[in-house]
Amino acid sequence: MLLDGKVAIVTGGARGIGASISRTLARHGAKVAVVYSASAAKSEVVVGEIAAAGGEAAAFCADVRDESAVNAMVQAVVARFGRIDGLVNNAIAGRQCATFDDATWADYQDMLDFGCRAVVNTIRAVRPVMKAGGGGRVVNCVTELWNMAPKGWSTYLSGKGAMVGLSRSLADELGPDGITVNMVAPGWMQDEKVDPTSEGSINFGKGLPLRRHGSADEIGNGCVFFMSELASYVTGAYLPVTGGRITQMGA
Repeated sequence: MLLDGKVAIVTGGARGIGASISRTLARHGAKVAVVYSASAAKSEVVVGEIAAAGGEAAAFCADVRDESAVNAMVQAVVARFGRIDGLVNNAIAGRQCATFDDATWADYQDMLDFGCRAVVNTIRAVRPVMKAGGGGRVVNCVTELWNMAPKGWSTYLSGKGAMVGLSRSLADELGPDGITVNMVAPGWMQDEKVDPTSEGSINFGKGLPLRRHGSADEIGNGCVFFMSELASYVTGAYLPVTGGRITQMGA
């Protein structure tokens, strides 16, 4: 129970990798604020799963691109749980993959809104709460594609690149407040959208150094590490959870 007594916010915590992060944090003792924008039903499912496993969670609605909505959400989390110890910035929506010829500025703006605006909004909102509580942990979900930089992903990487830059600079700026800022970089992971028995999933796993397709829960494990006392002296770090794929590229 590495996070016993801690309270953590997970944006985009109702689906995909975010749902796995929410459940994994809860398994380690954290009380989890599952933040959603359009996935109300899914958020209640995740909250129910956590409760059924003996944990504690609650769903909170907020468009993380909206500063006032984020501030209201953070106040509601404090009212419910009394404190905030951790924040995972995971929420994303919009057209992530498009060639440069096909992408519109609106596609880039969506990625920047989630990779930069949303991160600024959430960190600004939780910072005074964390500081008053003696410190806290921020984990930003970036991507292995930051190292690989394949064609067709310039929109996505614009937002994730902004998130990497923010994370590194804010690690220095928020350090005196006792707040660490770290990054987990997922590869393509198995979540509810992936059939692990499919040929694509199996072949992808065979091509990795660990010879298996990783579970989204393993992204949650990275978040648990950064939020636990095991990472008390770690900030500004970039942790690829990819089965070794980018290390094979020398990144």
